[in-house]
Amino acid sequence: MRFALAVCALLALGLAPGINPAMARPAPDSFADLAAKLLPTVVNIATSQTLKAPPRAQLPNVPPGSPLEDLFKNFLGPDGEKPRHVTSLGSGFIIDPAGFIVTNIHVIEDSDQVTITLYDGSSLPAKIVGRDTKTDLALLKVIPKKPLPATHFGDSDKARIGDWVMAIGDPFGLGSTVTAGIVSARNRDINAGPYDDFIQTDAPINRGNSGGPLFDMDGNVIGINSAIFSPSGGSVGIGFAIPANLARDVVAQIKQFGVARRGWIGVRIQQVTEELAQGMGLPGTQGALVADVTGGGPAQKAGLQNGDVVINFDNKPISDSRELPRVVAATPIGKTVNIDVLRKAKKQSFHIVIAKLDETPPDKPGKKLPPPVPSKSQSNLSQLGLTVVTLDENARAKYKLAGNVQGVVVSAVEPASPAADKNFRPGDVIVEVQSQPVKTPADVEARVNADVKAGKKAELMLVNRNGDLTYVGLRLD
Repeated sequence: MRFALAVCALLALGLAPGINPAMARPAPDSFADLAAKLLPTVVNIATSQTLKAPPRAQLPNVPPGSPLEDLFKNFLGPDGEKPRHVTSLGSGFIIDPAGFIVTNIHVIEDSDQVTITLYDGSSLPAKIVGRDTKTDLALLKVIPKKPLPATHFGDSDKARIGDWVMAIGDPFGLGSTVTAGIVSARNRDINAGPYDDFIQTDAPINRGNSGGPLFDMDGNVIGINSAIFSPSGGSVGIGFAIPANLARDVVAQIKQFGVARRGWIGVRIQQVTEELAQGMGLPGTQGALVADVTGGGPAQKAGLQNGDVVINFDNKPISDSRELPRVVAATPIGKTVNIDVLRKAKKQSFHIVIAKLDETPPDKPGKKLPPPVPSKSQSNLSQLGLTVVTLDENARAKYKLAGNVQGVVVSAVEPASPAADKNFRPGDVIVEVQSQPVKTPADVEARVNADVKAGKKAELMLVNRNGDLTYVGLRLD
């Protein structure tokens, strides 16, 4: 009987005899040994900044020697007010015994002077080697009298939700502080930058922890603590760390070149929504939809087109539109990689040579095309809640559309319609419907009516808004 109860209990836990579950590491009895080993690798970062005094307000015209003169002087302040010195504190960690230290940009931003305080209490001036605004990472350098204790980056991809982690930093300027928790979530996008892929943790992180490391139980840095979600400014158990696998490449490039050098293929992408998947005949919403291809860029040279859905890049599956920019950016410049796309729902493969991302790209050259013949033609697409008109001279002037923009212009959008749900607005230009170029309202109406008759659930449109091309999927009511 006892054996039967034991088996039932194991079955309830998924641990019945004959089953080999993944072995999870038990909670440590203490973090003391790990903390003692890692504390010397974490530093306090103090910065100072000089703020110019605001211009002194002019005294009103009052008689010399009047009591009002003294009153206004006291109220407006003395002449020649001195500049103010502002200090701030943060954290960082040593990655090289020679004195290289990683932190966040926002810890050292706009600073005139950066000072590092080591765990033994000694202080050293630091030089900023370089910074990367897109990931909020900065690399500092000090000149130590002897080699410094250093830590190293681990493999953040191996960190699983529920794994134990330990954070070390200098919250509120109190000094070296150790906190512990677990990995709460992965791949968080908090709209901090184009390559957001944060590790979320409930290890207490507060102001001053920024730039400090998040360690796994082997003592590897798997993240750089960078942000918290908190109404009060204190820890509520929601902290975010830049994953080590992203930081490692950025830091290495800053160390070598002074800046981060990212890969670029020359596409603008968007998420594949359910409506877009239905309109394009795709099996699901996986992948990154190519909305526009840069002329003369690597993607165009490789043969990619608008409407392709990237599903694999350099043998890495692309699950959504957020993943592709991260993978491309991390690919070595000059490398030739394989890219798999779905084109008209059929898989095709291309080889593409990675170029260097220009952080200040020039404006896209526009090919000047003659405007279409003026026309007052109009169609009311009641199924979608759109009214469209010919893109003639009057429409170009009214909606300030460039001469190289071609298609059919939206003149009205019905409230509570499929078009309104997708934020269509007057002045949007419909370039394609179901991957077919449209030049007149009649073209759009014929395409939509044919798809309604064929029983399609969604209409795929390529839309030009303010010069940017975007695919939109509209429900066919």
